Amino acid sequence: MADVNQNSEIVRRGYAAFNTGDMDTLALIIDETCTWHTPGKSPVAGDHKGHEAIFGQFGQLGSETHGTFKAKLLHVTESEDGLVVGVHQNTGERNGKRLDVLCCIVFDIKNGKLMDARDHFYDLYAWDNFWA
Repeated sequence: MADVNQNSEIVRRGYAAFNTGDMDTLALIIDETCTWHTPGKSPVAGDHKGHEAIFGQFGQLGSETHGTFKAKLLHVTESEDGLVVGVHQNTGERNGKRLDVLCCIVFDIKNGKLMDARDHFYDLYAWDNFWA
């Protein structure tokens, strides 16, 4: 069993690093073999495996929105088996469109490293439409 709140703190650090573009911290938190799953039909959807692919996706989120994309963390909950759920609000602007979608990510953390992440959007249609 993981130390209580240890994995939640890793997730909190990850959100803070993501929102400030702190790639060094993200590289420490995210395992090099991690897979990030983003559903939908948008250009940012798909399974991104490894640092290069995951950080490429993060870069696309930022560049496509001219740095306005943010993931405001609202709630974190942790299970005894290393899974952590982060609920957040995605916002951004792109091509005259405004994004405001709730999302949760299920993170699988082993030995202090993020091994797998799965996005779940409350309104996948709005997410896909924003990136279309």
